[in-house]
Amino acid sequence: MNTVSASLQSAAGRHGAGSWLGRGFVASGRGIVLTGLILAEAAMLCALSVAVMSAALGFGLLLIPGIVLAGRALASTTRHLAGQWCDVPIGIPYLRPPPGEGNRAGFWRRYQWLLNDPATWRDLLWMIVDCAAGWLLTLAPAALIGWGLFGLLMPAYESPIVHAGGGSWYAFIHVTGQWTAWLSVPLGAAFAATGLWAGPRLLGAYGRLAHWLLAPPRRAQLAERVRHLARARSVAVQTGAAEIRRIERDLHDGAQARLVAMGMTLDAADQLLDDDPVAARALLAEARDSSAKALAELRDLVRGIHPPVLADRGLADAVRALALDCPLRVHVSADLPARPEPPVESAAYFAVSELLANITKHAGARQAWIDLWHERGVLRVGVRDDGRGGADPSRGSGLAGIERRLAAFDGFLALSSPPGGPTVATLEVPCALSSPKTSTS
Repeated sequence: MNTVSASLQSAAGRHGAGSWLGRGFVASGRGIVLTGLILAEAAMLCALSVAVMSAALGFGLLLIPGIVLAGRALASTTRHLAGQWCDVPIGIPYLRPPPGEGNRAGFWRRYQWLLNDPATWRDLLWMIVDCAAGWLLTLAPAALIGWGLFGLLMPAYESPIVHAGGGSWYAFIHVTGQWTAWLSVPLGAAFAATGLWAGPRLLGAYGRLAHWLLAPPRRAQLAERVRHLARARSVAVQTGAAEIRRIERDLHDGAQARLVAMGMTLDAADQLLDDDPVAARALLAEARDSSAKALAELRDLVRGIHPPVLADRGLADAVRALALDCPLRVHVSADLPARPEPPVESAAYFAVSELLANITKHAGARQAWIDLWHERGVLRVGVRDDGRGGADPSRGSGLAGIERRLAAFDGFLALSSPPGGPTVATLEVPCALSSPKTSTS
């Protein structure tokens, strides 16, 4: 499912969702945009009707596939906006297209693919319902706000109307003079407030209506879920094997080599102990230094596998420790009433560590903000900076590794990083909070 946009919206809300007034105006503006999309759907339905009626003439048959694909583009835009604006993510339900061929057989195969895909007919049904009733949900908030503003401004333009010999009705108020015009003001304020209050709610209802008709069928969702889990399991197995090889290599080239060298140094010191005590003491001092270095390397290795602060104090305090070690100014806010499961904690910790490393190396940022919270069975971590932006998982920088790490837990990374910044990354991992947290600092 396409939950990225919704996650970014949720992360942005953690940094200040604004007042109900601002949310109402934003929702009404988005409703107007969706109404424009409905008008485009109406035009597409008209074009499709003309193509179907002219199919007997031949050229209509040639137009239908292009119009259907245009309808798919409109439906896909609705799915995208439902996730981004309505917080209702909708998956892509379409069957895979046949291999592209330029001959007539390829054309008819593509024609059959479009007509045999159940999602094509669901898109068509959605556009009919959207044009018939969807606009009521999208346009009502803006209409109420506009009607409310009309009442609020009634005293300003009532006088020219009355002096011209006319009258005006505002809802149930007959405006015949200044006094009745001022009666329209509280009623207009009520209309505008109702529109602002209803905007986010009607937008959510529109998203749920779109989900009902545009989402993949339950069977298709389960099949896609199985494929996703199979891919995630494969990635997890490969990542685990690579991690074991890395640990083996670090032990072999680091601590093990030092311990072998220390054993040889001790053997040499034992042979020189009677004949040359001074040289033996020097070799013992060298062995002591080697043991200290080997111990430090083992501690670093253990810290890379599972940091002690994470095991002892939990995710929130471990992230605060990361923030203290970061050369940037990092603000950490945590709302975790209990601790996630240890594997999830570890995945989230190393993901945050990698994000902070990327910010330090590539973003040119001065500050960063980290939010950790748990809601509706999902651990969410938001990381934001004031850097130059332009981060792209396809260009490396550790972001692809974070995605692979989270995929093992059916989680994902949502990233928004336009050129010029800011960069907002949101990690989501489904999990339950288990043991109580050990620190409230």
